[in-house]
Amino acid sequence: MGEHVIKMPDVGEGVAEAELVEWLVDVGANVREDEVLASVMTDKATVEIPSPVEGKVLWQGGAIGDVLAVGSPLIKLEVEGPGNVKPGEDLTASKAEAPSEPAPSKAPAKQEAKPERKPEPSPAPKPKANGAANGHAAPIAAATGAPRAEGEKPLAAPAVRQRAREAGIDLRRVHGTGPAGRISHQDLDAYFETGGNGVASRGAAYVRNTKIDDVPVRGLRRKIAEQMEAANERIVPITYVDEVDVTALEDLRRELNESRKEGRPKLTILPFLMRAMVKAVAEQPHINAIYDDAAGVVHQHGGVHIGVAAQTPNGLMVPVARHCEARDIWDCASEVARLSEAAKSGKASRDELSGSTITITSLGAMGGIVTTPVINHPEVAIVGVNKMQVLPRWDGQEFRPRKVMNLSSSFDHRVVDGWDAAVFVQKIKALLESPAMIFIED
Repeated sequence: MGEHVIKMPDVGEGVAEAELVEWLVDVGANVREDEVLASVMTDKATVEIPSPVEGKVLWQGGAIGDVLAVGSPLIKLEVEGPGNVKPGEDLTASKAEAPSEPAPSKAPAKQEAKPERKPEPSPAPKPKANGAANGHAAPIAAATGAPRAEGEKPLAAPAVRQRAREAGIDLRRVHGTGPAGRISHQDLDAYFETGGNGVASRGAAYVRNTKIDDVPVRGLRRKIAEQMEAANERIVPITYVDEVDVTALEDLRRELNESRKEGRPKLTILPFLMRAMVKAVAEQPHINAIYDDAAGVVHQHGGVHIGVAAQTPNGLMVPVARHCEARDIWDCASEVARLSEAAKSGKASRDELSGSTITITSLGAMGGIVTTPVINHPEVAIVGVNKMQVLPRWDGQEFRPRKVMNLSSSFDHRVVDGWDAAVFVQKIKALLESPAMIFIED
């Protein structure tokens, strides 16, 4: 028998590290060749790591949330034959060998793999709004009592004492139902319910909730946080907002949808906006660009690769519709639908989630009146779509109901001047208000 160490592979061009987001095998498990061992995430793309050999898992090289460098040990297997670890070679000096018995669950296995990690303290028992303990209602009348004798200290766990301090409660006035009068979280809940006077005068809706949940920032949420932090630190934004009358566009969209051929997708406003942006950046190529601020170079792209921000169950993703300058309205609609589905189902590839040169963001019907979109660094522009409303507008003779919406667009002011930002948005506005112009070739 030998040992085979599988290292973190190079999961993409220029990627030096990846975050471990899921273990799919436990210590002690037997794995087959090509069986997926773990999932890692980099640049919003999740990559599965398969096993190149068959064997038994001896240890895992990290815990969920760890960031592992390319080439670092990921997992060790016991295999038939010599394996790839030479006798006496220690590839994981910082790792402790796992016991021969398989770990009962993933979490203990990870702790054994990294003994240098300090175990997290056990969370305090979760308070129950109805004061129940073990399925039995805590007696309301026993929730309070006369102060203890002078100098007598109430018995309570540190977590209970902290809750009481935060709520301004003197534990000497709280009746404990535990051994030797020990005060529990349930006793504290009962005290809150009665207001400290033994009478349940307030409903459960008014019971104080002092619970604190600690939610680790991992996986996609961490990547989003890092991207937002980079945008905030490195970009000097300017946001330009203008109203667009989309009455004619909505009429055209309805007619096209009613007469569309079988197999064609239903049109939303996004494909029209994408084509309008293609025409607008043709006149201002420095807006369809990537700013390498370290090198002091603006890379103006001929191809218009539009990122479309999509909300998924795991968080915000930005799949990219490439070369929109070569796509018509229907092709844009098909690509957006395909990419959105891939992102929401978690099947979008790394290439589909990178390489955008300008971005669209939309909250649909919840888009609000005005937003301040955050630029998708290192791009220099993002166009935000706000909700559509029917509002009265003066046509020179009378007020008429019109379908209007605002475009909230942000630009990197280091590269795009305010005047250029206004010209860009006004070009898009003109095309959307006279949508036939979108179909005219320049």
